[in-house]
Amino acid sequence: MDLHPGGYMNPIITANQLEELINEGSDVLICDCRYDLTNANAGYAMYKNAHITGAIYVNVEHDLSGPKTGKNGRHPLPSPEAWAKTRQRLGIANHTHVVAYDSHGGTFASRLWWMLRSIGHASVQVLDGGLDAWNGSIGNVGREPTPLTSMPEVYPFQGVITTNEMEQNVKADTPKMVIDARTPDRFRGENETLDPVGGHIPGATNRCFKENLVSGKFKSPEQLYKEFVLLIGQQKPGTIIHSCGSGVSACHNLLAMEAAGLSGSRLHVGSWSEWCSDPSRPIER
Repeated sequence: MDLHPGGYMNPIITANQLEELINEGSDVLICDCRYDLTNANAGYAMYKNAHITGAIYVNVEHDLSGPKTGKNGRHPLPSPEAWAKTRQRLGIANHTHVVAYDSHGGTFASRLWWMLRSIGHASVQVLDGGLDAWNGSIGNVGREPTPLTSMPEVYPFQGVITTNEMEQNVKADTPKMVIDARTPDRFRGENETLDPVGGHIPGATNRCFKENLVSGKFKSPEQLYKEFVLLIGQQKPGTIIHSCGSGVSACHNLLAMEAAGLSGSRLHVGSWSEWCSDPSRPIER
């Protein structure tokens, strides 16, 4: 398996590559991350209807998010301790090769990818094209995860930008670049249906996560590199902050930059849903 700098796997795996791993008998944990932002139960219903044989279901709302307070966004991170317990329940050991997929171009699978990568988990990838690209066997009976016998080590999330830090960045004389992954209309403050206030964080730049895809699959690393370098200019990848509505689709841009060899940018987990929860924070439309 090709490794990126730092010893991490290429963040994207093709259906043929995954099928080869399975046929070779490799120990791969396949995670179905399908989800609907407007219906928290829809993803599991799709999973029960049809999924890659052997896959377990990972719920963005319950497995990849922590408790909501009304002020910390729609998909806040769980605590490191809670994430370790979830990894234990899902059967994700430190060495486990995890492949995540969904049916939304990798949007939700990228959240699982980022949450593992941010604690140093090297062996995690997103299936390019998701379930639509899969030609292997399909199951229709859900499989329960195989929990680990002991809880894995607790690691803090790395590469996180808090909303307090984002406020300081907005006020800075030379703020770091913020890339918002939402659709252009929501970025402009139009057609907002998920959050109570429309708009974006002052100074942010828009690159919708869908721009990383062509026909439902990621663009080539070379093409992604050209597009992101054109966007960020001379700024180093490690200074870039990614945001979106609730810290989910921003992970797609993080993954795309990683695939392009532009590693080290950070995630504003609370994103717009946390930012707009305080009316004293400035907004742009």
